[in-house]
Amino acid sequence: MGDHLEIEDKFDVDPGFTLPDLTVVPGVATVAGPDVYRLTAVYYDTPDLRLNARKITLRRRTGGTDAGWHLKLPATLGRREYQEPLADQVPARLADLIADIAAADALAPIATLSTERRVLVLRSPDGTDLAEVADDTVTASRHGSASGAVTWREIEVELRDSESVVMEGIGKALTDAGARTAGSGSKLGRLLSV
Repeated sequence: MGDHLEIEDKFDVDPGFTLPDLTVVPGVATVAGPDVYRLTAVYYDTPDLRLNARKITLRRRTGGTDAGWHLKLPATLGRREYQEPLADQVPARLADLIADIAAADALAPIATLSTERRVLVLRSPDGTDLAEVADDTVTASRHGSASGAVTWREIEVELRDSESVVMEGIGKALTDAGARTAGSGSKLGRLLSV
């Protein structure tokens, strides 16, 4: 599985939000999709949430096109994402990357997020994939919490072509339609702040 730099923007939206026509964004010629996925992610951390405190996320996700283990570490621009195939235990390579923060045996499931994701791919006139827009409806619960599940809707825009300059235009189109810059940088962060 590949490792890559993830550059994305997140937006909070109301349940009835309607995505605007994104072909009005300069540089975008066509929009493909939507493709619909059902994702289930179990997030891992230490009991005192050391990873979350450092803006690090570790999850095991099923469903979608990139099922497997995902470790996201802060980077100067965006986040560096490391991926490994599905397995029952935290893969050794990912555990090694965070060993100075948390021993692998100290990691345990802390939350489960189920997401219905509708994905659009924005393309340039020559067919280059510029960005992916994911419209997510999320149902999330903390392990060991009596407060029950919470549900929200958010839009994630991830840059596909690092040379592209469409992020600002997509963000403007979304905010003009009523989206708001997300109050949290991650789904897990949002759940933990509730």
